[in-house]
This record gives sequence, C-alpha cells and structure tokens, in this order.
Amino acid sequence: MMELAYETTKTSMAVRQLSQEMKDFKDETRRDTKAFKEEMRSFKEEIQNDTKAFKEEMRNFKGEIQNDTKAFKEEMKNAKEETRKDTKNFKKELNKKWGELANKMGTIVEDIVAPGLKGVAAEYFGIKEFDFFAPRLRLKNTDRSITREFDVIAETSDYFFVVETKSTPSTGFISDFIKLIPQLDSWFPVIREKKLVPVFASLYISDDLITYLTRNNILAMATRGDGMDICNTEVLKAFGVFNC
Repeated sequence: MMELAYETTKTSMAVRQLSQEMKDFKDETRRDTKAFKEEMRSFKEEIQNDTKAFKEEMRNFKGEIQNDTKAFKEEMKNAKEETRKDTKNFKKELNKKWGELANKMGTIVEDIVAPGLKGVAAEYFGIKEFDFFAPRLRLKNTDRSITREFDVIAETSDYFFVVETKSTPSTGFISDFIKLIPQLDSWFPVIREKKLVPVFASLYISDDLITYLTRNNILAMATRGDGMDICNTEVLKAFGVFNC
C-alpha cells in the first residue's frame, strides 16, 4: 500500500511538473509570438516609411527634372530669339552698308532699285517679265521743251511703272513726284492706255513719309530683309491687286 501511495504521489508530482512546463512553454510561445508580431509591425512601418520617403524623393527628382527642362527650353528660346535679332541686325547693317556703297558709287538704281522692282512686280502683280524695262532713261517730252531722267521705267501690256528714287527721301521730294505724275503722259503718251503705277523708292522710308505716299496712292518701296519690298501694300488695291 505504501508503495502504491508513493507511486501515486510521484506520478501526481510528475503530472503537475509537466503541466507547469507546458504552461511555461505556452507563455513563452505567446511572448515570442507577441514579440514577433511587434517586430513585423515595426518592419512594416519601416518599409512604409522608406517607401514614402522614396516616393517623396522621386517626386522631388521629377520636379527638378521638369524645372531643368523648362529652364533649358527657356534658354533655347532666348538663344533662338537672340540669334534671330542678331541675324536681323546683321541683314539690316548689311543692307545699310550695301546702300552706302551704292550711293557712293552712284549705282543705287541699277544695283538695288531696278532688281527690287522686278521682285516686287513678280510677287504682287504676277509679272514674270516686262515688255520694256529701262533704268536711268533720259527723254525729252513730246514738245521737246524739257529733258528729264527717269530712274526706272517698266512696262507690260497692262501696267506702266514709273520709279522715283532718292537716297535721302523727304516730303519735298515726294511733293515734286506727286506734281510730276499728272504730267507723265507728255513723256509717255502710252500711259493713257495703261494703268500707271507710281513708285517712290529709297533704302529707308520713315513711317510719316510712308503715310504721305499712301494718301497719294504711291507705292513706297524700301529695303526689307534680303531685298526691297512694298511698305504700304494697302495701296496695291488701287491698282487692282488684292492678293497681298
């Protein structure tokens, strides 16, 4: 009996010890699980923070790239505009030097105005070739009482161009040309059968003189860009030209 009681007590103690061990193991496992979850939560938060920081860096980087691109485009635009201005100034200066040289040599009509009239006639009037074209034409009027030199005379079957050229244009020169226009048929009777196109030409014509010419239906022709052009294209309508 004593041996049975002893064995029973021993077994009971062993069971209690096993139960305590199981309890300790369970508690340790619970603590480990909690610690693992805590570590995982911290890790997840760290990943989220890193991702957020990375996105912010990428957003800033994208902003910097956009700003740099915008600045580069602006620089290119400015450089292009500056180049255009430099080219325009160069052409203007070249025309000026060319005009000064032509003035000095007395060849402004032959070298600048005459070729310029041909270009203007082709562009605005559709004239490919004149029937008659003469720079520096010197003539007597019909009663042979007056001799006059005309800078450029050009003629087609429909039009008769008379060009007056002055290196330094003024209101006085234009007024003289206006007075001459009604008398032109005494030098060129054929004008009565054609449409007369009076042209006042110079290397440069100021705005006030262009206005004066426009009021009198006279074409103002001056250097522009690579050659000569009409400065008051609205006058072309008076000669039946509307495609300008």
